[in-house]
Amino acid sequence: MDLEKHPAAPAPASAAPAAPAPGLRASDADRDRIAQILADALAEGRLTAEEHSERLDMLYAAKTVAELDVLVRDLPAPGGPHAAAAPPYAPGPARTGPAGLPAEPETVVAVCSSSARKGRWRPGPLTRAVSVLGDITLDLTEAVFEQQVTEINVTCVLGNVEVLVPENVTLRGHGSGVLGNFEVHGEGRPGVDPHAPVVIIRGFALLGNIEARPRLGARLVDLALKLRKRLDG
Repeated sequence: MDLEKHPAAPAPASAAPAAPAPGLRASDADRDRIAQILADALAEGRLTAEEHSERLDMLYAAKTVAELDVLVRDLPAPGGPHAAAAPPYAPGPARTGPAGLPAEPETVVAVCSSSARKGRWRPGPLTRAVSVLGDITLDLTEAVFEQQVTEINVTCVLGNVEVLVPENVTLRGHGSGVLGNFEVHGEGRPGVDPHAPVVIIRGFALLGNIEARPRLGARLVDLALKLRKRLDG
């Protein structure tokens, strides 16, 4: 009998988490991952604004992980060897919460009152707006975008919510109304800058009104690029 003690074999390294099964139902995190790849492809010029819009529509209609993967099969993964640098319109780092975690979504509420966001504010990747017998205005025409895709989720009951965006961003809408109104104007219009941010409005109106539209004459500009040109003389 061999009584010699041998060092215990090292425990096997924990395996990387397995990729989701193709037939698995897609989660919000899965859709966010695909939306980011599509946004990067739009910023890098791999997709046109029309192609990006078509794939976004398919993204929110997809049911399974396999259907999502088809949308980015011909695109590089984020951070891969073919990924390009981030677009120059974001002048600063994205906001973070405690311990470096992503900041919580901003929520704008109006209950029998009015509320507004306007001027040089910084919308996060997700903003929630809730109007109950109230009025909300979200004016992004002078906003500082820190990400390619900005989503605004709106719930409106017996109220009114208006969203204004620069005329050269891509504006998309997915919503409905019951005895109410959900309207997104300017989808697919000419003059959209393929390198500018994408604003997605998702909403539900019950006896209320949700309206999103571009403000003519208001354009998103790359402030950092303009400053560099001014300094270069």
